[in-house]
Amino acid sequence: MTRHLILMRHAKSDWGDRSLPDRDRPLNARGRAAAPRMGAWLAAAGILPDTVLVSPARRTRETWRAVAEALDQAPVPIFEPRLYEADEATIIEVLRHAQGQSVLVLGHNPGLAHAAQALTAAPPDHPRFADYPTGATLILRLPVADWAELDRGTGRAIAFAVPRDLD
Repeated sequence: MTRHLILMRHAKSDWGDRSLPDRDRPLNARGRAAAPRMGAWLAAAGILPDTVLVSPARRTRETWRAVAEALDQAPVPIFEPRLYEADEATIIEVLRHAQGQSVLVLGHNPGLAHAAQALTAAPPDHPRFADYPTGATLILRLPVADWAELDRGTGRAIAFAVPRDLD
């Protein structure tokens, strides 16, 4: 049996109000435009999440709302506090307790980029995979029957895109 994992970094955030705590930064105009395009790309890829784990930061919540609007049947997100500024090990640990056949994790760098690199057997042929810019989304096929079996270096990259690919 296989499972699918979608690793999505939040869309571009707004740094205009330096008085806001990091957790409360919203998306900027570019991010608000990119997030629905990433949702449409995900819908076109045909591998849709049945479980969505989202960092509770404002920019990740706003990204998910925009992505979800592009999906026919978007699951109700689970806001997972451990995903805020999570490192690779924390992201993988959260995933080992996930439910569902296809899980989307929406979070932050550098942890998300490191998790993508760690879980992928061979990186996708894309110049931006290593730095995982805002909005970057990877779809992996994993040879596991249960998320508890998740192991590094076993995922096969199905697709990878960044918002600029969709302009």
